[in-house]
Amino acid sequence: MTTSSTKVAIVTGASRGIGAGVVEGYRKLGYAVVATSRSIGASDDPQVHTVAGDLADPATAERVVDAALERFGRVDALVNNAGIFIAKPFPLHSDDDFAAIVGLNLGGWFRITRRAVATMLDQGSGHVVTITTSLVDHALSAVPSVLASLTKGGLDAATRSLAIECAGRGVRVNAVSPGIIKTPMHPVEAHPAFAPLHPMGRMGEIDEIVQAVLYLESAAFVTGETLHVDGGQGAGH
Repeated sequence: MTTSSTKVAIVTGASRGIGAGVVEGYRKLGYAVVATSRSIGASDDPQVHTVAGDLADPATAERVVDAALERFGRVDALVNNAGIFIAKPFPLHSDDDFAAIVGLNLGGWFRITRRAVATMLDQGSGHVVTITTSLVDHALSAVPSVLASLTKGGLDAATRSLAIECAGRGVRVNAVSPGIIKTPMHPVEAHPAFAPLHPMGRMGEIDEIVQAVLYLESAAFVTGETLHVDGGQGAGH
């Protein structure tokens, strides 16, 4: 049973990888969680409410935030983890690629963040964390990433703008910028090729991204920050 003092987090892209790790991390902090992704199933944990849906669909954001308010009564944290990455040389991208990436990475972020932030401002407290990519700061010739940079770069800039807009009203806004992380989207046989792309010589672990998100959750005097968790990739190569 959730009490009025129980904090509540929304996590997008929550069915696997970083998102699933973030759900677990917030539960360890005692938060109730609304977890969403296109393919997510029901949870055995009564403090985890799942909502299946595609955030590129405008109705999904409303359903997710409504579920948090109806089930748990509040929204204290939003972790924007959902996103897609299509690695192609720029001239080979189709209009469908562009629509898909913009629809989820930007459109999905816009709709769920708009609704969640409105709720947080009414409460007078809250925190938004967006997962971006170190490719925004340090492009790699081995990883074609124009559309990722177009969208995630926009979210990186929007993080600072929204943070300043909300800074005096109790709502903080930050981002985590990962390198290449060992998640199900990267086959194990590709790991040896990915590791040297990071100055530290290895890929990142899911728990290292979760730790960064939870640090920002607890860092009451930090807003407008992009925290790089990328083995030095964002700094140079």
